[in-house]
Amino acid sequence: MSAGIDAGAGGGAYAGKLALVTGSRRGVGLLIAEHILKHGGRVAGFARGESTIDHPDYHHFQVDVGDPASVQQGFAALKKVTDAVHIVVNNAAVLTSQYSMIMPPAAAQAMLNTNLMGAFMVSREASKMMRKGKWGRIINISSMAVSLEPIGDSVYAASKAGLTTLANVMAKELAPLNITCNSLAVSAIKTDMLSQLPQDKIAQVIAGLPIPRFAEADDILNVLDFLASERSSYITAQTIYLGGVN
Repeated sequence: MSAGIDAGAGGGAYAGKLALVTGSRRGVGLLIAEHILKHGGRVAGFARGESTIDHPDYHHFQVDVGDPASVQQGFAALKKVTDAVHIVVNNAAVLTSQYSMIMPPAAAQAMLNTNLMGAFMVSREASKMMRKGKWGRIINISSMAVSLEPIGDSVYAASKAGLTTLANVMAKELAPLNITCNSLAVSAIKTDMLSQLPQDKIAQVIAGLPIPRFAEADDILNVLDFLASERSSYITAQTIYLGGVN
């Protein structure tokens, strides 16, 4: 039988698999975690705050992915629950939208620590666990900001562009282990993070998209399922943009 998430179809598309989702308390991370649980998978969530998910197959770990020591401690705790991680969704991110000349250095550093270094550390530690089973899917949640390069998002866009390059290089390193690394660049979706930004500017961005609407949950989950599938074993080092952005 296939080793991928399609195995055990009777139990759901993610049956027999454990997915590690960062930033699982809210927004896109919460959406993804609940989707995987609904379809038969187990989920380990990394987030700075307490759990917002009540499910028998969900394990929560209070981890600040922007702190390498915290990530390593989180994996030490995770290994007490499971010896295998099959899917990683690097979703945790922070955003400060501000003109470059007045961007607080601490805010810029926080974006780099969480959005880029956090994904590196989580992928690094998870791939060591995936290596034992010679199967894995690493999916980085990127952003349309990489392509659109909006004013005020210099560091955020740069951190997400770095995330794409990170996935592409790790894809080459991990391919012999049957581990794929891809990126999903999400367009605007109604979350707490998006609510921080001026809504008139968001409206302008949406109006300029080839498909001029907000992303919906299924837009993201459709691509997630595709990239996580056993049938996508020949797809790696790719970035899929939503909304027609390229």
